Amino acid sequence: MAWYETAVFYHVYPLGLCGCPHENDGQNQDCFDQLFVWANHMKNMNCTAIYIGPLFQSGSHGYDTTDYYQVDCRLGNNERMKQWVAHCHNMGMRVVVDGVFNHVGRDFFAFRDLKENREQSRYRDWFCNVNFQSNNEYNDGFSYDNWGGYNLLVKLNLRNPEVKEYLFGAVSLWIHEFEIDGIRLDSANVLDWDFMKELRSRCDQMKSEFWLMGEVIHGDYSRYINPSMLDSVTNYELHKGLYSGHNDHNYFEIAHSVRRLNDLCRGMRLYTFSDNHDVPRLASKLNNRVHQPLIAMLVYTLPGIPSIYYGSEYGIEGKQENGDDWLLRPALDLSDFSEQEKDTKSLVSLYKKLGQLKKEYLQLSYGSYQELLLTNRQFGFARILDNRAIITLLNNDDAPAHLEVNCPVATNKIVDLLEKGFTSNLSEGKLRVDLPANEGMILGVFAD
Repeated sequence: MAWYETAVFYHVYPLGLCGCPHENDGQNQDCFDQLFVWANHMKNMNCTAIYIGPLFQSGSHGYDTTDYYQVDCRLGNNERMKQWVAHCHNMGMRVVVDGVFNHVGRDFFAFRDLKENREQSRYRDWFCNVNFQSNNEYNDGFSYDNWGGYNLLVKLNLRNPEVKEYLFGAVSLWIHEFEIDGIRLDSANVLDWDFMKELRSRCDQMKSEFWLMGEVIHGDYSRYINPSMLDSVTNYELHKGLYSGHNDHNYFEIAHSVRRLNDLCRGMRLYTFSDNHDVPRLASKLNNRVHQPLIAMLVYTLPGIPSIYYGSEYGIEGKQENGDDWLLRPALDLSDFSEQEKDTKSLVSLYKKLGQLKKEYLQLSYGSYQELLLTNRQFGFARILDNRAIITLLNNDDAPAHLEVNCPVATNKIVDLLEKGFTSNLSEGKLRVDLPANEGMILGVFAD
């Protein structure tokens, strides 16, 4: 049982959370006092792992890396990072960082040398398709491959042995000095496959149960997840269904994605989320925000590795305007949410309870998936392990609903795990539940 098989992640974009300047002027700051406070909050949320990034020296948003060996000076320094990881480990939480290996920023030392020495630069082959017969908007007098059409992000040649050794050296530092537990590979869908395979081998040699997760938007996720490459990828397909399935009152979309991915990935665990640093906040995507708790229940009880994006446990809003992603990555102060913390019926209290259920019931990590009920507005499924089941029942209608499902295991004991108090009973193998409008419940079905 590797640690990540039962993990609940908390996702932090630290440059935003800590209110760092959007451009790096080289001034040193220390934001780790804030990150220590937030780490305690993550523990209180019953999370067992943290995905934090980007962390390393960059020019602006963090994905234009300029030094893989130094923590961004807007956040702090390497020593503070080591202290913070140790604090997280002492609380029983693993730490995963961003690995931005596809591209670098224009102030990366090798690219500066290329601009200065042009054809004579010893680093010209560190980058892809450098063409001195062309130009770009920076008037470099040459062109090069980039990420996403942005020349701010210069594509690395990951088949160059020197480039690989530079990056693997950075990973070695992260593992041996910071003692991280995994890496989220930025833009994994465009990374060189041989590079990812060699990274897998190197990491396995340095640390057992080291988790590699790739950012993949579309396509066949199963191509990336195997013992020689990655442990998981981002489940963007389900992410889309989670909000549009509620906006359109169409649970068929969600159920279809779950079935398709289960068939495709054959039990491989995908990284499940309702929002992150690149997409609008869930509260801003939903037509009816009362559906936020229903989506939280799905994220935690469907097959996958659940994740919370910082602040979404409080239902905060956020969406891009004129291409500005910083609006998805705001500075937050935990003291602003103290009233929600006290409210036992708040969204944040639900997330805490779901995290506790994930810890207590292995069905939610290892249980087989069985669909029990599916209509446009009602959805029911079970996670079954050792003749015990956790059943999730949802109603996204604006009217109450009476649900009847076949109980997937023999039992005479039903537990309302969220303590909602809605009416439920079991008779002749049928489980009958009355759900109010836009409500859900999670039941434990056990033999005495």
